[in-house]
Amino acid sequence: MLKKFSKLVATLFLVLPLAAAQETRVYREGANWAREITGTLASAKNLRIKVDMGSVRVQGGSQSGINYVVRNRAFTSSEDGARREFDSYKVSAYVRGDTAWIVADWQGGRPHRFSGEFTINVPRDMDAVKLETDGGSVSTAGIAGRVDAQSGGGSIHLDDIGGAINAETGGGSIDVGTTGGDLTLHTGGGSIKVVSSKGKINAESGGGSVVVVSGLQGAVLETGGGSIEVERCAGRVKATTGGGSIDLGEIGGPAEIETGGGSIRLTSAKGPVRAETSGGSIELNGVTSARAETGAGGIVAKFVSSTGERTDSVLETSAGDITVYLAPSLALSVRASIEMANGHHIHSDFPEIRVTADGGDYGPKTVTADGNLNGGGPVLKVRTTSGDISFRRAK
Repeated sequence: MLKKFSKLVATLFLVLPLAAAQETRVYREGANWAREITGTLASAKNLRIKVDMGSVRVQGGSQSGINYVVRNRAFTSSEDGARREFDSYKVSAYVRGDTAWIVADWQGGRPHRFSGEFTINVPRDMDAVKLETDGGSVSTAGIAGRVDAQSGGGSIHLDDIGGAINAETGGGSIDVGTTGGDLTLHTGGGSIKVVSSKGKINAESGGGSVVVVSGLQGAVLETGGGSIEVERCAGRVKATTGGGSIDLGEIGGPAEIETGGGSIRLTSAKGPVRAETSGGSIELNGVTSARAETGAGGIVAKFVSSTGERTDSVLETSAGDITVYLAPSLALSVRASIEMANGHHIHSDFPEIRVTADGGDYGPKTVTADGNLNGGGPVLKVRTTSGDISFRRAK
């Protein structure tokens, strides 16, 4: 009997700390009822959160362990009914190996009106944090390692993340602050914004806008119909939208730009540029070589001198004017044409570019121009079916 009693006491001492690590209280909140669960977990290298519903917020800090607060609301005036709903939504927290787990799942039918909020404070130096919620928003900040965040349809906000990020939501927005690793972002239809990334950016939206303020490596950006904006990116940029406008700032490498019908604007690029739109205008500034095509819009291109490799360029529109600004020191071979030139002309600030016209005053008329600047070099082809062409000396 003494041995059995000693074993029982020892077991109680082992269990009591675990029981004391989590506390639950149920209280009235206005016309409804609320449940609050608070608890602590030992420090772990990784954190895994998986909940059937509710918003999730994870904040890294200087603490050594993990503490959490779970708030649920049952929108019913009956205390017994509220407690039944709370009991149906089971919240578990434990550490297994090097991973801390917080799990919340329905044990039966899910009520129509029920909310959840999970707030978790963790050590900043965690290796990895992975969060999943079927229907709430996700917010994470102050993590040194990588972060994986998934939501069935809520928004995702991530900031001050040292490692790589993988974020996906069924339809909410994705907002990323400063990050130190590669980004892989996907939303079914919300907007995406990245403030500052030291890694590569891969962002895709089913139809929302995509904005990148600063990227130190390349970016691949795609949206089904929203606009795309990049202020500056040090590497290659590929931007594609089904119909919105694209506005790129300072690009430190090549640029591929394509829209189903919006306008295109580029401040500068340190590599070849390809721009294509089915019906908008194109403005390319500070480029060394470019291939630009629009189905029905004007084109403005400003070519600058560069010590890097230069390639042939093509500027083409079916209906619109084309204006080309050329640095005086550029060595280029120019070929230009207006296919239906009645009422349209080719203007040039360069005497080396010779303009000729074919056809009568009453029939179809074609105007062409060619010439070698500074001895010639890569070919610049400029073509419009109906519109004016101008070659201007850049200041």
